[in-house]
Amino acid sequence: MKALIQRVKQASVEINKSQYSIINSGLLILVGIHKNDTDTDMKYIVDKSINLRIFSDDNGKFNYSALDIKAELLIVSQFTLYADTSKGRRPSFFESALPDSAEVLYNNTVEEYNKTGLIIRTGEFGANMKINLTNDGPVTIMLDSLMD
Repeated sequence: MKALIQRVKQASVEINKSQYSIINSGLLILVGIHKNDTDTDMKYIVDKSINLRIFSDDNGKFNYSALDIKAELLIVSQFTLYADTSKGRRPSFFESALPDSAEVLYNNTVEEYNKTGLIIRTGEFGANMKINLTNDGPVTIMLDSLMD
């Protein structure tokens, strides 16, 4: 499982020209699900992302996690994180989980984030979404349960 984490001042999801979700200061987390991912991968990504110290203290050092500052989280499914661009010009998504199994693991991921007590908002699995954000820093970090 991959998670592209962006520290944001605000982020929102729009579906069919209508606002679907919005968060204030926190993390936009784009989640990509690999065809071989399990609950172990999901729990690793959730734990790592909420405990990653990427929020600054008064001295500008990354000393606080999402849990420490009670950040809001926007979780969005993003199968294109597993794009393979090594051949040709059109990305291949062979490594991405098929939609049915990906949706189950995505929903389980959202449930696991909900257990943290943080404010959790989501996109809609499989929908064409417009993501608006104000990146803070910018701070953008990739987590990969297979590589970390």
